[in-house]
Amino acid sequence: MNASQAVNSILYLDGVSVSFDGFKALNNLSLYVNEGELRAIIGPNGAGKTTMMDVITGKTRPDSGQVIFNGDVDLTQLDEAAIANLGIGRKFQKPTVFENQTVFDNLELALAGNRRPHESLFFKLQSEQMDRINETLISTSLSEHQGRIAGDLSHGQKQWLEIGMLLMQEPDLLLVDEPAAGMTDEETENTARLLKDIAKTRSVVVVEHDMEFIKALDCRVNVLHEGSVLAEGSLEKVQANEQVIEVYLGR
Repeated sequence: MNASQAVNSILYLDGVSVSFDGFKALNNLSLYVNEGELRAIIGPNGAGKTTMMDVITGKTRPDSGQVIFNGDVDLTQLDEAAIANLGIGRKFQKPTVFENQTVFDNLELALAGNRRPHESLFFKLQSEQMDRINETLISTSLSEHQGRIAGDLSHGQKQWLEIGMLLMQEPDLLLVDEPAAGMTDEETENTARLLKDIAKTRSVVVVEHDMEFIKALDCRVNVLHEGSVLAEGSLEKVQANEQVIEVYLGR
């Protein structure tokens, strides 16, 4: 990797290694994501996908290597809260929404989430913020469900709501962990469409196992194996890679 890639990319990892009790979860991992890019990360269990997300969001400190955001911010020196405030949003595999609140209230709470408790209590929506909530309801296909209690939504709808809540924070980079897990075919299709739409205005990194979903995303793919990048390119290209076939696709 070179210095110009670090400057021109929104996310730049170079030589990142992480060990847990002698096990190398990440082993000299290097990759970069450009601004406004949708990128998929695939690989077998234990390949280092979750650890990579943990390092980017400050949950895990790497033993060595660089993690640079927006050309010049060293993420290894910051804690989770500071990284979130920089504009990096992370969606975990299991949706975490406020189950007893309505869909609309969940989005409103996400909008007010970076205020102090006292300010949040007396927070009143401005017209511009109302517009943002309505835009998010439309993009997540939840407009007609805005008055429903979040706990009553389907699994897929909860995933969309959580993505919507992250969008309310206006992140520059969105990290999404296995969004298609447990979804119906129709929900999977809609989720791919949603993420492609989001990637028109910000960068999105998706960790996923579902090959049909990755195919629908139609984006550049990194294959991780034993903590480093085994292959990179279109899905078609990495699926044809002999090493990938051997370690991952198993055919």
